[in-house]
Amino acid sequence: MNDSSERYPQTQLLLADLAREFPAFRIVPKRGNHFSLAIDLALKLITLGAQRRYLTHYHTVIGYTLYVPPVWETMSDVARVILLRHERVHLRQRRRYGFLLFAFLYLVPLLPLGLAYGRARLEWEAYQETLRATVELRGFGALADGQLQDEIVRRFVGGDYGWMWPFPRRIRAWIDQWLQELQRAETRPLTAEPGPAGSP
Repeated sequence: MNDSSERYPQTQLLLADLAREFPAFRIVPKRGNHFSLAIDLALKLITLGAQRRYLTHYHTVIGYTLYVPPVWETMSDVARVILLRHERVHLRQRRRYGFLLFAFLYLVPLLPLGLAYGRARLEWEAYQETLRATVELRGFGALADGQLQDEIVRRFVGGDYGWMWPFPRRIRAWIDQWLQELQRAETRPLTAEPGPAGSP
């Protein structure tokens, strides 16, 4: 999928970084993709219809391929960068654990549905990056209305991810703790680099 560098300059820079870090990385539209259609059908069956937006709203990394829904075409440059930074976390997790262990951790413990702690922790690591990228690119003001935080909670406790961690207060605590850490990092004074010996 080729986008003009004029319209998506930050996206193009990040995609270049991803290509260097993951040479096999590619982006494939979900529309008309038989593999994505099969996953969509399986998710609808497994979640009893609770996950109905896999093809239309969810971006999915499998292996080193990012499958994108139609909304990818209408996203802003900044929104794409935030999304890609989230997905880069999953790419690094896959590299860290290997495909089989990553798939096992994502799909099995403690339960595949309803109490999927492995999936919750892997997704939380990626959503930490979503929050960090949002703050860096849009400022803390972008979180003032709480909509992003609410959406993250909804995804954890709802059927979209198979009710992976149905404890909303715990998820909000994770979010609050992480935002406090981001605020501390933003206000932390920069430490001057030591100069060469004998310099003032």
